Amino acid sequence: MGKNTASVYEFSARTLGGETIGLAQYRGKVLLIVNTASECGFTPQYQGLQALYGEYAERGLEVLGFPCNQFGKQEPGDAAQIGGFCEQKFSVSFPMFDKIDVNGAGAHPLYRYLTSEAPGLLGIGAIKWNFTKFLVDRSGNVIKRYAPVTKPEAIKADIEKLL
Repeated sequence: MGKNTASVYEFSARTLGGETIGLAQYRGKVLLIVNTASECGFTPQYQGLQALYGEYAERGLEVLGFPCNQFGKQEPGDAAQIGGFCEQKFSVSFPMFDKIDVNGAGAHPLYRYLTSEAPGLLGIGAIKWNFTKFLVDRSGNVIKRYAPVTKPEAIKADIEKLL
């Protein structure tokens, strides 16, 4: 799939508010796309993601959060619960999308594309856990994939190079 698709801008996704938007609206921005979960050991990374967004949004960074319940069932809530949790616990103001699958037959097409462009360790492709991150340049090209253990602040230098 990956080589036939020009960029992330060809995909759309539903927000937590239920609105379907085209990722083309982020054209010209640097994107950090993350699969998230509310009950994960890495959930405190929301704070670091929000800090990156706060620091770099004016320079063209967008953080896009995609809740996923495929890893240890750590995102059991519905859209309203997820949104409330993110807002109340971490003051998340970056765009959050509706819950999706990132692996398997039901994987969201965006994630099929991301994993084909940046397959990760050993070229396997599949997302291993919550808070896997993909950095996308202003032209919509996937630049790098980061493991769940990579803290958001550790990505700053790579983001700055693209801004």
